[in-house]
Amino acid sequence: MLYPELFKSMEAVRWNMGTDIPWDEFDGTKLTDDQAYTIKMNAITEWAALPATEMFLRDNRDDSDFCAFMSIWFFEEQKHSLALIEYLRRFRPELVPTEEELHKVRFEFDPAPAMETLMLHFCGEVRLNHWYRRASDWHTEPVIKSIYKIIAQDEARHAGAYLRYMKRALLNQSKEFGASARMAFAKIGVLMASAHRTPQALHPTNLHVNKDMYPLDTVQSKLPSPGWLENWLDNQIHFDKEWEGKVSSRILHNMSLLMETSFNTVQDLNRYRKALIKDATPA
Repeated sequence: MLYPELFKSMEAVRWNMGTDIPWDEFDGTKLTDDQAYTIKMNAITEWAALPATEMFLRDNRDDSDFCAFMSIWFFEEQKHSLALIEYLRRFRPELVPTEEELHKVRFEFDPAPAMETLMLHFCGEVRLNHWYRRASDWHTEPVIKSIYKIIAQDEARHAGAYLRYMKRALLNQSKEFGASARMAFAKIGVLMASAHRTPQALHPTNLHVNKDMYPLDTVQSKLPSPGWLENWLDNQIHFDKEWEGKVSSRILHNMSLLMETSFNTVQDLNRYRKALIKDATPA
């Protein structure tokens, strides 16, 4: 089981919202209205860990170890939302999300293959780490800069934990299960490392998850400003091709370690994916 070790390692570096955030360094002259509004949107988006956790627990009922890890992931993701909300409560109370706004992002996700979802969220954590690092750079107010740095580090640790479960799927399950997981990881990896080729931001909160609610079935579509994400990325934190390249490189690097094969480009990974499909196809 991975949960006991992950609990111990994450407990050792867990930050305290009361003492590890430099609240006394707040400088209101360095916080613009536009910046403050994006904090509200991020706070609501982080709240969507609630329906994601419900999805994980439902779709991984046969894996109590992973479901136990969800207690850590869920706690820390909701803590991110709470820290952003606390920042607004202290310094921009008019922007604190209402309970209704938070509850709106809690809706049911359709069932999906567990290994594909695991890979999707691994890539999502990698992307969030980079988004929040850029957000910290873009913000000019010292306290929120610190908060984004802190939660970016959490997202990187979460990616590492998901990677541990991905490796376990390849090594500690049956040969058939491992082959299926390998194909799932390669498939989603190709998609998520190709974000520079797509018009939309490839993150779990921006993907369709409930066909009966389509097209209003993404977390982002439930926000007070559904289109804020693209503006935040393109015009505010300037998440450009260089930063997208960093995300892609990180995904490819970890896929190389996981698959024990070198992937320098998305094309390399896609060729590997096609080879897996060919090998699995009966002659």
